[in-house]
Amino acid sequence: MWHTPVLLDEVLDWLRIRPDGTYLDATLGTGGHAIEIARRLTTGRLIGLDRDPQAIAIARKRLGELEPRERQVTLVQADFSRIGEVAAEQKLPPLDGVLADLGVSSLELDTPERGFSFRFAGPLNMRMSPEASLTADEIVNHWPEHELADVLYRKAEEHGSRRIARAIVRARPIRDTAHLATVVAGAQKVRGRQKLHPATKTFLALRIAVNREEEELEQFLSWTPVTLSPGGRWIIISYHSLEDRLVKRKFQQLARQGIVRVLTKKVIQPGEREIESNPRARSAKMRVGEKLPAQQRSAEEVRL
Repeated sequence: MWHTPVLLDEVLDWLRIRPDGTYLDATLGTGGHAIEIARRLTTGRLIGLDRDPQAIAIARKRLGELEPRERQVTLVQADFSRIGEVAAEQKLPPLDGVLADLGVSSLELDTPERGFSFRFAGPLNMRMSPEASLTADEIVNHWPEHELADVLYRKAEEHGSRRIARAIVRARPIRDTAHLATVVAGAQKVRGRQKLHPATKTFLALRIAVNREEEELEQFLSWTPVTLSPGGRWIIISYHSLEDRLVKRKFQQLARQGIVRVLTKKVIQPGEREIESNPRARSAKMRVGEKLPAQQRSAEEVRL
């Protein structure tokens, strides 16, 4: 079962795909969004980026099964923060659309040996790229208690961070993801019925730290406007408040500078029907920007 693309209809509508346009999916995954973008191209070009070689291999196979057309599809194993470098290396024209879905794919969540989920007893891995050096095991079993607590609070706003870090250090060595989830749950003060598993924020914080997600996103947000054509659309789907806050602030900054027009005054979220069919979409928030032409940019700057 491949990853179900989140807010697919909304993504396709807001991208305004031209059959001869050039589009880049910065977080390809197994190709859910990319396949539907490619279907709408004739002489256009699609570029897909992902740091996970397993995801790239699956997406390449799925995209290769589409009806052959004149369109070009290029898949590159790369962090999405490298969008500027990839655009230069591939000699891309200014892009008509860029998409980044910041969620973890089902391929990663449902593969126990990747260590992303507390639903399975898997290794404390959590690396999206096998080339990354840091693992969750290093943080959980070797970092000092105060550094561990700091990661849990800063990366996922876990208010029980000190209590959880203390419990983890006392329980070392933590054997696997199931053991970690049990230790974290035991350290939490649970009152009444909980919507989320007590270890949700801990796992989120560790994943963000291992993959340097905050730093990668900041670089992506800085470089993408340079790659867009005037009128090019930029769509970002985020899944937690810290991530969405970074996106919102960058869009606002670019709007003040007259570089991007923010098209979504309010975030776009999945409807009840989509959440019923794909519960993992429930926390998704989509924001859309549009690159301003140079002349209009000057006018926007004058008004500001």
